[in-house]
Amino acid sequence: MCGFTGLFAPRTARCDARDIDTALLHRMTAAIAHRGPDDEGFHTEPGIGLGFRRLAIIDLAAGHQPMANEDGTVTIAFNGEIYNFQSLRDELLGLGHVFATHCDTEVIIHGWESWGLAVLDRLDGFFAFALWDRQQATLLLARDRLGKKPLYYGTAPDGNLAFGSELAALTPVPGLTDRLDPAALEDYLAFGYVPDPASIYQRIRKLPPAHFMLIEAGAPLPPPRRYWTLPEPTTPPASLDEAAADLRTRLDKAVAARMIADVPLGAFLSGGVDSSAIVALAARHAKSPLQSFTIGFPGTTDERATAAAMAEHCGALHTSEVVAPTDVIDAARHQAEVFGEPFGDHSSVPSLAVARLARAGVKVALSGDGGDEVFGGYRRYRWHAIADQARRLLPDRARRALLAPIAAAYPKLDRAPAWLRAKTTLTEISLDSAHGYYRTLCKLQDTERRGLMSPALRSLLDGHDPAAGIIAALDTDADPLRAAQMVDLATYLPGDILVKVDRTSMRSGVEVRSPLLDPALLAWGMGLPPALKLRAGQGKSVLRAAVAPLLPRDVLDRPKQGFVAPISAELRRAAPRLRGTLLGAAMLDTGWFDGAAIGRMIDQHESGQHDHGWKLWHLLVLEGFLARHAGAAMPAATPVLVA
Repeated sequence: MCGFTGLFAPRTARCDARDIDTALLHRMTAAIAHRGPDDEGFHTEPGIGLGFRRLAIIDLAAGHQPMANEDGTVTIAFNGEIYNFQSLRDELLGLGHVFATHCDTEVIIHGWESWGLAVLDRLDGFFAFALWDRQQATLLLARDRLGKKPLYYGTAPDGNLAFGSELAALTPVPGLTDRLDPAALEDYLAFGYVPDPASIYQRIRKLPPAHFMLIEAGAPLPPPRRYWTLPEPTTPPASLDEAAADLRTRLDKAVAARMIADVPLGAFLSGGVDSSAIVALAARHAKSPLQSFTIGFPGTTDERATAAAMAEHCGALHTSEVVAPTDVIDAARHQAEVFGEPFGDHSSVPSLAVARLARAGVKVALSGDGGDEVFGGYRRYRWHAIADQARRLLPDRARRALLAPIAAAYPKLDRAPAWLRAKTTLTEISLDSAHGYYRTLCKLQDTERRGLMSPALRSLLDGHDPAAGIIAALDTDADPLRAAQMVDLATYLPGDILVKVDRTSMRSGVEVRSPLLDPALLAWGMGLPPALKLRAGQGKSVLRAAVAPLLPRDVLDRPKQGFVAPISAELRRAAPRLRGTLLGAAMLDTGWFDGAAIGRMIDQHESGQHDHGWKLWHLLVLEGFLARHAGAAMPAATPVLVA
């Protein structure tokens, strides 16, 4: 688990490859030193330079990178873990390859020599890497199937391709961060993150999950190409009991595979079903008592007691900590430092805290991420399925004619009992399935979002529609649950959840492994009938049945809790400072926002007329990014688009 950077200078027919700016490469690599506190390394030759920071996990003595083959013709910088590297190594030894280390990194080098691009199909794990083949004069950039590990790239004005594990790695490159992307900014306001393949900067892109780029020296930069798609569902188990038994075996295998490490290993434990199941299984495979880690907030989000009881049940050595409430405005503005672009998921704050707690005891931690996406745990899945049933009962014309006007006239009752807050439900049912699900994902709905923008920004957007990506990803012919899950696997999981996990853990020097996101397990889980996931209004039914023999009853029956702290009351108390921050120079000097509209939102929240807590949090995150990064990134009031 590490971080890498690189510069690639293209050749032309009339000149050889240029020398790499080694000083720039060193600055790029230093910018992500937090991803690899144990070691650094560099490789340069005409036309290519690779930089590397290492967090040593396997083969501590011999895992130095960038790593090359015997004659130095193939060199790689690799971030991630390959769980099946031992079997691949044995196969490659049989083909005559000579290994200098026991690292998983080296199997990719020799796998490339024997199998070419087909090596990507053989890798079981999570990764991003850059592989340079001098003889073929090609650079291969690749990212794992689900997007657990990041990879950013951009062509600088001088023609050089720069790439790296975080946006921070590319900020030292002249010309890459001088212009923001208005469409990406609107996507952030809509979803709370910037979806792949865009970044907040116009000249920097994200390589999408399950994609690669094979770049030939002297040739134009090719578009990313997909190498993996989710397999079609196979014949499902005949019953819930059969599926649960099968899942328990598959999950146990996935956990065991992720416990290979030459350093201390532990697990995050929230007290929920997902993380508790991982801890229960990992404790069985651990050679010594498993270490588990929990943080809590004073008040309603303190899960320490439940987690401690679960750890005792499994025989784990448990560590917990109360996180003192942080200044909500300062916390929001700090997001830019961790993520490099606006990132609004507030659960990243406790995620960073638990990663820092774990780092005192371990360098590898298992997590329960993925259970909701794979086995239907989110509440929005249930509401989407119910809304789709209502859509089938009412013809399109009737829904638009009857429900849309009622929804528009219905008051927005943020603080009323749940049974009175029908505006959102009526609106979603009045829309088609794709637009309805898009609304459930939105942090700022279209009208409200555009109302915060100045005419100058609205004109720059030129018809951009954040819903387009959701509509393209949602299969209207599929079952509503599977359709919603597929959208989340394509957008929310790689754009939000996995970004949060990677940046917060790597900021703390911890590698996180997620057994529930094992690609084979995920494909099997996605192929299950919806009735095995959603039963009697409860999600993750098959997962609960599978782990029931492992967990105490109170853990299984415990209502789902989000890993967040309440912020609405804090922002209401901090309204004067909130007003000064959001109506300050960082936001308004851009010329992109309507200060009066932002002021009205603050007034409505302060008075209690509406609860805009999470919307204001997202605006604070954006303001923090602009204050930190936009000094040279966007000329005041005159944003420019790049062709």
